[in-house]
Amino acid sequence: MTDRIEFLTDLRRELKARIDKYSAHQHRDNGPLEADFAEQAIQRQNDEVVDGLDIEAREELRQVDRALHRIEEGEGDICEQCGEFINPERLKILPQTTICVECAEERAG
Repeated sequence: MTDRIEFLTDLRRELKARIDKYSAHQHRDNGPLEADFAEQAIQRQNDEVVDGLDIEAREELRQVDRALHRIEEGEGDICEQCGEFINPERLKILPQTTICVECAEERAG
């Protein structure tokens, strides 16, 4: 369990750093848009990509925080949907998961 907590804590730190970079990009901390229209178009396309990456990172951070909270509550290896134990191999592969394989398959279903 300690390895999982350490991994999730490191991942949380990494995600927050990524989100900070995305935020800096979105707020144009490196300067305004270029004067050239073609360059502006490229920058706006980049903005869309960064926005998508930001959304993904924030969702992953939410999952990591949820997993850490459940570990603190003593429920880190219990599926939050069905209440059964999550296979330890699944937790090794996907440490931020809070549901078992069967429940994940039902959701995707």
